[in-house]
Amino acid sequence: MAMGFGDSAQDRRVRVQGEPVESYPRLAPEVDRGAVRRITVVGEEVLRRRCREVTEFGTPELAKLIDDMFATNQVAEGAGLAANQVDVDLQLFVWDITDEWGVRHVGHIANPVLDEVAAEHRRLVEEPEGCLSVPGPYRVVPRLDRAVVRGRDKDGNPLVIEGRGYFARCLQHETDHLHGRLYLDRLAQRERKAALREMKDSQDKVFARRASVAERLGK
Repeated sequence: MAMGFGDSAQDRRVRVQGEPVESYPRLAPEVDRGAVRRITVVGEEVLRRRCREVTEFGTPELAKLIDDMFATNQVAEGAGLAANQVDVDLQLFVWDITDEWGVRHVGHIANPVLDEVAAEHRRLVEEPEGCLSVPGPYRVVPRLDRAVVRGRDKDGNPLVIEGRGYFARCLQHETDHLHGRLYLDRLAQRERKAALREMKDSQDKVFARRASVAERLGK
């Protein structure tokens, strides 16, 4: 999911893996450890199929993938990134996003499942949404304003992440990715075609900006 954000070097309003922490660095530690990978673009087959469940936890390979996803998300100025967006067929996504209330959320989750929201608590909010695999365009997409996702952390421990507002949107957007869905699929056909035309016109500038950020970070 595409979104830029700013935060102080030591922000007390931070939740890591859903838990509050006293302070946190501007760049997540995973960013320093990770390498930047190529982000897949709409039209690539890996974005259109349901990803495989993570079955091996606590491995160096999984930890390295998460580090690389954080680094890639940072360079792309994203809010979240799914594994198939770096051409890996696994049910895994990461996030680093500051919500409307100034709370920064950082973490990762494997094999995520969104809770069903009872009808009486369902409230759709229409807000602009972008995607790192659809470089450039943003479009208004209705999403629930609250979300609860359940899964596992990299060591296989149970994990429950709750979000509201833009963080809830991020959780839903990234879970969609792991089912082979893009935000474009939630648009009317005419709007979808217009977004794809806009992407063609803007993607070179987006790629150049990512390269510039990568160079600045020494990635």
